[in-house]
Amino acid sequence: MQKIVILGAGMVGGAMAADLSEDFSVLVADIDAARLETLKKRYRIETMKTDLSKPAQVGAAVKEADLVIGAVPGFMGFRTLETVIKNKKNSVDISFFAEDPFELDALALEQDVTAVMDCGVAPGMSNMMLGHYNEIMEIDRFTCLVGGLPVIRSWPYEYKAPFSPIDVIEEYLRPARIVENGRLVVKPALSEPEPVEFEGVGTLEAFNTDGLRTVIKTMSTIPNMIEKTLRYPGHIEKMRMLRETGFLSDEPVDVGGHMIAPVDLTTRLLFPLWKLGDEEEEFTAMRITITGKKNGAPHTVTAGLLDRYDPKTGMSSMARTTGYPCTGTARLILAGDYQRKGISPPEYVGAVPGCLEKILTYLQARNIVYHIHQS
Repeated sequence: MQKIVILGAGMVGGAMAADLSEDFSVLVADIDAARLETLKKRYRIETMKTDLSKPAQVGAAVKEADLVIGAVPGFMGFRTLETVIKNKKNSVDISFFAEDPFELDALALEQDVTAVMDCGVAPGMSNMMLGHYNEIMEIDRFTCLVGGLPVIRSWPYEYKAPFSPIDVIEEYLRPARIVENGRLVVKPALSEPEPVEFEGVGTLEAFNTDGLRTVIKTMSTIPNMIEKTLRYPGHIEKMRMLRETGFLSDEPVDVGGHMIAPVDLTTRLLFPLWKLGDEEEEFTAMRITITGKKNGAPHTVTAGLLDRYDPKTGMSSMARTTGYPCTGTARLILAGDYQRKGISPPEYVGAVPGCLEKILTYLQARNIVYHIHQS
């Protein structure tokens, strides 16, 4: 039986372990013994308590792997993936690190491995669809609106973090790169809010975040591309106030003779309020619009997703919609359906004939349904 090692036992890492455990030998590695014990009681997996911030321990964890899945926080992601590649292991990664993944391309080619990164919902499925349709039509505009939210809007933030909270804070800080009329434009995160209607949800608010990532380079022939994050109306204004006041800064300030980074205090106070309950209902909403020409005629593709917490499995929507594109891609690699060596963002996977269809079928079998319309 092929062995998959999952680095990270968080909410998404746990969902991926559950998804893979019936068909593969699965080892989950993390520093949190309690999380590992919970997973081991629920699923047929092995666990390893280890410090994934240390390359030697990452190397030891992946030694026997046929494929590695990276699910560590973003600030650890780049170095962790680098270590996995140095250990000559094929991998799929969802850590969404800030560094340029193509800095690892030469190393991955040298080690003759396939490394797919950013393989979640968005980035992830959005990239796959863009890569797929870029092969069959001439695209002039790509728009992606996406967000994960609790069903119950609790004051004061009306938000719960369905993935790593520190990565949510990073979304609110990192400048958003957008492509307008063939030019790269940089705008502040949380800027240009606009109301968006979602059937079954109501009015949400979309705002700029740095979600395009690799497609800025890999899809450079497309003149207009933007991704926006979705929240309930009012949330982003509160986060802008925190940011502009300095509460999200990592520059230490003197407080009674102690040097404290404001963001450390802010996260200590925010994260308990943002913690998603074990059985708390939440949803993932996404709308992708691709316009251009096909065979010389105007052509539009829309893809919509509204996925909800699954009470039968106890899996959150964001864990499933983020984790299962990753596990599906892992299966493609292990089956030999995707073989490109080097660093592969998901748009490269989507460009290979048949890959997007297989992933969509895989997700549908797990009750994650993308409604795609073309006109």
